[in-house]
Amino acid sequence: MSDGTPDLASSTDRPATAARLRNLGTRLLSLAAIHSDRLVNEELARVGARKWHYAVLATLDEFGPASQSELSRRTGIHRSDMVAVINELADQGRVERSPNPADRRQNIIAVTEQGHRLIRELDSLLAEVENVVLAPLNPSEREELTRLLAALVDHHGRSM
Repeated sequence: MSDGTPDLASSTDRPATAARLRNLGTRLLSLAAIHSDRLVNEELARVGARKWHYAVLATLDEFGPASQSELSRRTGIHRSDMVAVINELADQGRVERSPNPADRRQNIIAVTEQGHRLIRELDSLLAEVENVVLAPLNPSEREELTRLLAALVDHHGRSM
């Protein structure tokens, strides 16, 4: 306000944000991502899972058994980190390793029935988180946001 009194956002009692901050897309994207990431991590941790577990299980569920290197390429998880993720999932009985018949030096990773149950649970849990995060948006706005975010991710070279 011009009289020196701070302008408060009427709907939330939060101080108003400077217009240049409120209109800076990269800042808004970052703030939304931080909030979303926190909620996703909290909910996954509640059921003993992590984002990388979900990425591996979802990829195997959709594309079928794969080598660790293929999983790394499809999920964007670094190969050295993929070993730890596969070890965790295997120790939990969620995936199983078997030698690749075409190349015995390589393992093929497949989802177990326990892994399929977990991925269904995680799909449901993440749909709930998405509903919380995207609550202010109507269905067509959600679709548009997803389309726009996918375009950004695709442009910058990360696989989904």
